[in-house]
Amino acid sequence: SNFILANAQGRCGFPIVYCSDGFCDLTGFARTEVMQKNCSCRFLCGAETSEPILQSIEKALDSRQEYQTEVCFYKKGGAAFWCLLDIMPIKNEKGEVVLFLFSFKDITESRSRTYPGDKKEEKQSSEKQRSKKPGNSHLRAARRQGRTMLHRLSSQFVRRDRGEMKINRNVFENKPSVPEYKVASVQKSRFILLHYSIFKALWDWLILLATFYVAITVPYNVCFTGTEDSLSAARSTIVSDIAVEMLFILDIILNFRTTYVSQSGQVVYDPRSICIHYVATWFFVDLIAALPFDLLYIFNVTVTSLVHLLKTVRLLRLLRLLQKLDRYSQYSAMVLTLLMSMFALLAHWMACIWYVIGRKELESNDPRTWEIGWLHELGKRLEAPYINNSLGGPSIRSAYIASLYFTLSSLTSVGFGNVCANTDTEKIFSICTMLIGALMHAVVFGNVTAIIQRMYSRRSLYHTRMKDLKDFIRVHHLPQQLKQRMLEYFQTTWSVNNGIDANEV
Repeated sequence: SNFILANAQGRCGFPIVYCSDGFCDLTGFARTEVMQKNCSCRFLCGAETSEPILQSIEKALDSRQEYQTEVCFYKKGGAAFWCLLDIMPIKNEKGEVVLFLFSFKDITESRSRTYPGDKKEEKQSSEKQRSKKPGNSHLRAARRQGRTMLHRLSSQFVRRDRGEMKINRNVFENKPSVPEYKVASVQKSRFILLHYSIFKALWDWLILLATFYVAITVPYNVCFTGTEDSLSAARSTIVSDIAVEMLFILDIILNFRTTYVSQSGQVVYDPRSICIHYVATWFFVDLIAALPFDLLYIFNVTVTSLVHLLKTVRLLRLLRLLQKLDRYSQYSAMVLTLLMSMFALLAHWMACIWYVIGRKELESNDPRTWEIGWLHELGKRLEAPYINNSLGGPSIRSAYIASLYFTLSSLTSVGFGNVCANTDTEKIFSICTMLIGALMHAVVFGNVTAIIQRMYSRRSLYHTRMKDLKDFIRVHHLPQQLKQRMLEYFQTTWSVNNGIDANEV
């Protein structure tokens, strides 16, 4: 059949929402050229098209009435043809007209036999006569034809609860199939790594552990490598440090071949787009973090504190941890572990800074006359006093443990006084530590509380609903037997579905 469907509820005119293949063959227009045009068929008009008939069509559309006429239309190539036009309004369950059905029947051959002289006045009078007689045989045939079309279209419509009508997807042209994210198999190169694959997830956690290793060792080496013993200790970790650097370099290579999700939500598999995206986002941070500073030990190059300070740039990789928190926010145990690890890492960094402050205070004063620094107090308590700026004093291990003890006690409470700040610099640092500790309490432990509450939210909901039910029973003074039945029913249904409404899901 040659027909079109138009939206009868449009604000500006009645746009065409569907046209059949027969209509495209009859008029020569492609489907994309017809869609969203006004259904008054002005785009089919030509020199021989009757303007009064077009006005009658528009009047019938405005009044939502059936209409039939014979009219001369023109194809896309300019050839004229006569057609029997039937307009049929389609209503929903509420009686509202939601669609217009236009049926076009080519009657050019029968028209040429009926009017061999092609008298224009006779045609127009016949058109007017047909349009004024809605009850003639042609209209009855058109109605039967329209009902048949509606029956054929019934399988293509899905009626919703709100009375809306949605045309099924198979009515329209077949769209190119797009692989669904994480569901369909995708056509990609074997050298492209999916960012949501199991291997990539395990690799990301390995890189995360390596990043935590760097975040622990780099500040420690920067702050505690001032003596020969500590330098030899730093050289003892050369193998693990180089292994971590190799992991970072390999991670850069893999990131150049790993897919990503664009801003529009599409997974990008094109290697060139992946490279451009990685260079524009994390490449330079990862490159700086992967610079092999530890190879200087192999070539016996003198390593100064400046080199260790340059290695602190690797801490920028901790910014990737924010991605992990966002990606794994649904896993409470993982988020809890990461938050506590960040808190312990912050305490480690503060301990390194606390030790540096003590060393600088000690080096800037004579240890024989200056006895108020925290390192000097620690040395006296451990019976290992400082002889001069470089000799004596507690071991590096004891100094680090005391520093970590002080910073953790300051971050979590107000400290206990056995390791305390004496000089102005130490007191200023202690004030900053307490302020940071208050902030960490708000951020870390606030999130921990929310995670624990989420873990027990279902149990809390059970007790809330049980309390509401008991209050209802108490307010309405229900008898004991009914009360017992209600409580047993609630407990039984909760044990079956755990408070989840299957219909809502």
